[in-house]
Amino acid sequence: MEIKAVFFDLDGTLFTSTRNVAATTRRAIVELHKNKILVGVATGRGPAFVLPLMETLGLDFAVAYNGQYIFTPDAILSTTPIDKKTLRDIVEFSRKHGRDISLGMADGVHGSSLLKFGETRTAQLIANMLPKNISSLTKNSFKNVIRKIKPQSSNLSRSIRQPVYQVIMIATSTETDEIMTRFPDLQATRSNPYSADLIAKGNSKLKGIEKVGHQFGFELSQVMAFGDSDNDFEMLSGVGIGVGMGNATTSIKHIADYITDNNNSDGIAKALAHFGLINFKNAVSFISKDQHFNQVKEFHRVMDEKTQELPRVFLPEEAGHRAGFKVEEIVEFLFAASNADMAVFDDLTEQLHGAINAATNKVKAKPLVDGENTLVGEVDALLDLLYFTYGSFALMGVDPHEIFNIVHKANMGKIFPDGKPRFDPDTHKIQKPENWEADFAPEKKITAELDRQIRVAMSKLSKAKDDK
Repeated sequence: MEIKAVFFDLDGTLFTSTRNVAATTRRAIVELHKNKILVGVATGRGPAFVLPLMETLGLDFAVAYNGQYIFTPDAILSTTPIDKKTLRDIVEFSRKHGRDISLGMADGVHGSSLLKFGETRTAQLIANMLPKNISSLTKNSFKNVIRKIKPQSSNLSRSIRQPVYQVIMIATSTETDEIMTRFPDLQATRSNPYSADLIAKGNSKLKGIEKVGHQFGFELSQVMAFGDSDNDFEMLSGVGIGVGMGNATTSIKHIADYITDNNNSDGIAKALAHFGLINFKNAVSFISKDQHFNQVKEFHRVMDEKTQELPRVFLPEEAGHRAGFKVEEIVEFLFAASNADMAVFDDLTEQLHGAINAATNKVKAKPLVDGENTLVGEVDALLDLLYFTYGSFALMGVDPHEIFNIVHKANMGKIFPDGKPRFDPDTHKIQKPENWEADFAPEKKITAELDRQIRVAMSKLSKAKDDK
């Protein structure tokens, strides 16, 4: 069975218990993409929560709000809002019966502060401290105390004028079944013991994945999905390979095709390696919290066919080569600043030579320190260089984040279809595939991104001026 796409649930699956993404999972996603496998998430959370995660991990698509809102980083593929009459009935029901609800919209979840509090680490810590056999009276008293601190929003009727894709309601499993009889056009899914996600009938994570498949050219049988909660039941049952996490519920473990380790013990990477989609030994490679560093490291892993995992110094010859690369870019920076005026460019490069000579004399004049750490010195200088580069962007008013991604994609586009780079036999420079200029050359994309940033900045300045 060929797997073309992998989907992850979020809480309890992609996230560890500290709401982080394991380093091995980050590495696995990079390797999945290298192996031409698409990667997405299928979650009860909304697009406002998911989008930053997509950008950080480089995900291809997301099935949010349990299939009600499907999107890529660049486009919305499908949305299914709950009809207004049903929403009005739910709001009235919640008021009449004192049930806190939140409304899932494109820009976030609005409504019950109690529900929001229930998702915090503080609430989870308190819940873990309470005995499992706590009485209903005590539970209700605890809930009422929290509600006094975090009252239900009174603007729900106004909020439902906007599209609502999911309603989250405080209710036990038994209570949810009773509530559903009042709303035959809705269905409920659960990912925790204290609330239910209400969505339009006929939608689900699995249906959402199927819609994504129609857009991207894969069948459900070509999907591997990971989950841990009962709201993942249909998804894991309906795809080609359903993987249950080691921390999954009993019902999930009963229907999963494979049970992996838990979300805190590299469960995702181990399962992907088990099915041959990644090489788990690559997971021992350290992952930085700096995602741009991780992207560059992946570039070197492909180009050099290895990575450096133990901190080391650059020897003099290597340091000279690295400095040469940087000087070439500095000269190109000066050429751009000269606007191709050769007289200005010659003057700027002459100043650069003078700056190098001055810096050389300054360093030579410093007193030598016995036992000075070479690694510390190299790292300190490189970090200062990085800091100066970010400072230049700050003074230019340019956000480098998306531009970095454009350049990274252009560099990774130099890999040939067989997954390997080519080098010129004489100059040893990286060669470019025939399609590189058409598909990966960064200049037009950088221009478009800078134009976007200018438009946004001008709009903000105009609004600020009007507000005065």
